[in-house]
Amino acid sequence: MKHWSRREFLRFMGRTAGATAVALPVLSCSDRGSAAGIAGIAPGTEDEVVLAGGLEYELLVSWGDPINGRGDRFGFNNDYTAFFPIDGNPHDGLLWVNHEEVLSGYFSSPRDPADKSRQDVDQEMTEVGGSIVRIRMSDGHWRLVPDDRYNRRIDATTPIPIGSAEPVAGAREAIGTLGNCAGGVTPWRTVLTCEENFHFFYGDVRFENGRRIHEKDTLIGWDRYLDYPPEHYGWVVEIDPFTGAANKLTTLGRFAHEGATVILARDGRPVVYMGDDKTDEHIYKFVGDEPGLLAQGTLYAADTERGRWLPLSLDRDKRLAQAFSTQTELLIRTREAAKLAGASPQDRPEDIEIDPHSGAVLIALTKHPLRPYGSILRLAEKDNDPAAEEFVANTFLAGGTENGFACPDNLVFDPRGNLWLCTDIASHELSGLLYAPFKNNGLFHIPMSGPHAGVPVQVASAPPGAEFTGPTFSPDGRTLFLSVQHPGENSGSTDALSSHWPDGGASLPRPGVICISGPLLDELTAA
Repeated sequence: MKHWSRREFLRFMGRTAGATAVALPVLSCSDRGSAAGIAGIAPGTEDEVVLAGGLEYELLVSWGDPINGRGDRFGFNNDYTAFFPIDGNPHDGLLWVNHEEVLSGYFSSPRDPADKSRQDVDQEMTEVGGSIVRIRMSDGHWRLVPDDRYNRRIDATTPIPIGSAEPVAGAREAIGTLGNCAGGVTPWRTVLTCEENFHFFYGDVRFENGRRIHEKDTLIGWDRYLDYPPEHYGWVVEIDPFTGAANKLTTLGRFAHEGATVILARDGRPVVYMGDDKTDEHIYKFVGDEPGLLAQGTLYAADTERGRWLPLSLDRDKRLAQAFSTQTELLIRTREAAKLAGASPQDRPEDIEIDPHSGAVLIALTKHPLRPYGSILRLAEKDNDPAAEEFVANTFLAGGTENGFACPDNLVFDPRGNLWLCTDIASHELSGLLYAPFKNNGLFHIPMSGPHAGVPVQVASAPPGAEFTGPTFSPDGRTLFLSVQHPGENSGSTDALSSHWPDGGASLPRPGVICISGPLLDELTAA
């Protein structure tokens, strides 16, 4: 990898360099913090959320906590978060939280999905989807507002309309949302929650010579009891956190959606960037036809070799018009359409965020069998217009011991425009030789300006088996909401747990959302 001077790095990022160039050093995992001007931490294996000096955390809400008087409880494996201030108050608002999946053995359900009863499945269906909770700061501490009128669950049992030009698998309504990984927030204050590994629940479909073939998946195995069409899942779901109204957006395509990051084009139309989190799948962009709506527009797939956005449209590509009878059929089979159009295979594209200063699009490519440490891709749209159909793509940072991180996943920019990164080394690989230098998954701060621009420094370490997900800053930048997902996932069994976070002792580990604050965060991020 090229070692950028500070001036080269800032020019590359589209920012202004105001000082003499300083070469960025090659650093070990343990000495990056001091080199970046922050007293960071070394990788660790403790069964705790370990933070750099000047940071502290409190547990806000965790799996099983009651959220209202109707019997709703906070779901399992919390992931993406989004904060919506109420009446403009930065210290009072709604927190949306995704719940991605279930782990057999953590509930009353048996570890082997083949042994599950219908009652086991019914319980698991209430653990995924999303939670909406009101939170408020009082005396410097964020707290859940119990039994608030806004507190509710949307889960795998919730009927949700399907927004499409024609019925999907014979219906205009799906039962539930599941596999909810990352997401995004629209300018009109709705949340986009993304259905990622939907095939674990009801399998998937493939098409051969005009025949629809349902391929079942036994990892979670709900289709032993429920015959819900796989085509009803794998979408982006738009939800109003204040009312709970939801809609599955077929216009944004069907695949393993990691996230959906929204920005406005120069003419005010919404643009949504998305990644398909699977090896050799693709990067997508949706450009709406008119401001404020995602119901109509054009879906594109990226050709990163030629720097072109390829329209996945029957009207604009004859190959697609020959392969699919309707645009709805194309959207159901988005992956096939992208490959026919010539999209570039990627190294598991996950979260996508927009540099607030340069407008560059940063894309976390988690890993590939040939590139196991992953990288962050930088994409610059032509004329800096998100609606453009041409771009330039370069590697921004490569994972590895040289840069101190592996398997980048979730990204977020703080109010000052610096980048924060969560890593996702698979729990079953955390103890392997390949990832031994990195130990537990971590949270990293990457300055985007100043003498240490582009130098990642680790500021937090997750409990064993866990990953940090869903980083969201409060409007004033003084709190980082962060999910601690699947602690103890690398346990051999519930009798041999690798983690007991957050309760300690011999307790069952519980995923939860934490609030990170402290003088170091104020120094780095406060607006």
